[in-house]
Amino acid sequence: MKRTAIFGRVSRALSLALLAAALLSHGAAYSGEESPGRPVETEEQKEARMAWWRDAKFGLFIHWGPVSLKGTEIGWSRGGERRGTGGTGQIPLDVYDNLYKQFNPVKFNADEWVSIAKSAGMKYLVFTSKHHDGFSMFDTKLTDYKITNSPFTRDVVGELAKACHEGGLRFGFYYSPPDWHHPDYRTENHARYIKFLHGQLRELCSNYGRVDIVWFDGLGGKAEDWDSPTLLKMIRQLQPRVIINNRAGLPADHDTPEQEIGHFQTDRAWESCITIGTQWAWKPDDRIKSLKECIDTLVRCVGGDGNLLFNVGPMPTGEIEPRQVARLKEMGEWLTRYGESIYGVRGGPFRPGLWGASTYKGNNVYVHILTWPQETILLPPIQKKIVASSTLTGGAVNLKQTDAGIEISVAASSRQELDTIVVLELDAPAAELKVGILPSGSVTTGKSAKASNVYQKMKEHGPDKALDDDPNTRWATDSGVHSAWLEVDLGEPVTINRAFISEAYDRVRSFELQYKQEDVWKTFARNGRIGEGLTMKFESATARVVRLNILEAVEGPTIWEFQLFPVKQ
Repeated sequence: MKRTAIFGRVSRALSLALLAAALLSHGAAYSGEESPGRPVETEEQKEARMAWWRDAKFGLFIHWGPVSLKGTEIGWSRGGERRGTGGTGQIPLDVYDNLYKQFNPVKFNADEWVSIAKSAGMKYLVFTSKHHDGFSMFDTKLTDYKITNSPFTRDVVGELAKACHEGGLRFGFYYSPPDWHHPDYRTENHARYIKFLHGQLRELCSNYGRVDIVWFDGLGGKAEDWDSPTLLKMIRQLQPRVIINNRAGLPADHDTPEQEIGHFQTDRAWESCITIGTQWAWKPDDRIKSLKECIDTLVRCVGGDGNLLFNVGPMPTGEIEPRQVARLKEMGEWLTRYGESIYGVRGGPFRPGLWGASTYKGNNVYVHILTWPQETILLPPIQKKIVASSTLTGGAVNLKQTDAGIEISVAASSRQELDTIVVLELDAPAAELKVGILPSGSVTTGKSAKASNVYQKMKEHGPDKALDDDPNTRWATDSGVHSAWLEVDLGEPVTINRAFISEAYDRVRSFELQYKQEDVWKTFARNGRIGEGLTMKFESATARVVRLNILEAVEGPTIWEFQLFPVKQ
């Protein structure tokens, strides 16, 4: 996986030479499409090809190789030069590149891995055939740096492909076009490396039966760096039904947000790749996500109209760590009960919010309430009538539908820690609904803001990101900052008596809310930690300019949302 979007320069002469070669080989100008010369696929045909993937929603990502002997990050912990990227890892080159000579994972069992994925409710599996470190986990004929030359001698990709095919699990492989081990990579002989790359993809797409997914990890490389038009055309000729991600310098079939939940996007397919722990490869005593975090991640991905590719890193023995297996099985048990709201659905019609997300199928809308920032969840109005409402998770739902919106409440005793799922049955297919922006009711939404500090002065972490009703964006501050403020101008004086604040990483230890009066800041509320979500009630205060003043933080504070609510009339 990538650690940075920074990509080294390839010589202009080399880029032009590769581009010219691609043009000559196809006899047509390169237009940015992945397969010049291939019959154009209509949107209907593409949707039909991708239908199983859109319905599946949940897949297993596996990062594994000899580096598991060290328990460090795959690829990135390798020392030596990283041509095109820069930096280096902590394991000396002569050690890292020879780990395979000790690699003998005799407890690897492909059928067991497939069984674990299925017990988690996953519908497909993607495995690292070759990472940036250049080590091939399959029996390639193009290099000796491969798993079949290790003491293990077996072809891991081959065994996994067979197990997936026999077990009814869709199979795909990850492949890294960057290769810090190959002697020709990003040198004057880069053209020879491209021939090697294309040769390995031909092997992978020819020798292992049906391939459902090809998952590239190009580290920001451009299409001409890999001669991707030729490459993707070859792949699609060998595997006509394959689904390809967007990391070979071309859009291909879907986007791939990494280690974050993608934004609500219904016009183009996407899939978040996220680790169950803190790194992609196995790490001893790693912190793994709680079941709550796992379910939140899955629901928010699906509610945003995306998929979740959830990663584990097997141990050097070949086994997936028992803690990880147990967590995956817990997810599977949850999906056994509530999978109808996840599989075969589309995200929406309501945009995700701090409260959770929604999905729909047929005439049903599933409202996944992951947290209760207030007693009643307020949804925007819809153009169809709700004819019935119920909960999948138990208990009664109180619902009110008006022209102004939809109000949902569930008794506290029936709210579920993981996810309270409310089902709204409509008098027509939910797909006919127009997507509405879910308003929180906060008077800060979309208002002008400024802050004492912004992480590396990046717009994507500006103060406005804490005022956008989007739980996936945040205001962030620089490392080493231990106090900071976020200021919002409401445009006119507003009487408020409640706030909701949510924070990433639990860094804040004390803060106060202030309003500006005749150029003097007056404090009207105080508290300690914020955490994942804090609702505050206070004596009514009338103000136009309000400040969240963070007095103490253990590290640079970062705020998902800062919301203020007016006194109810």
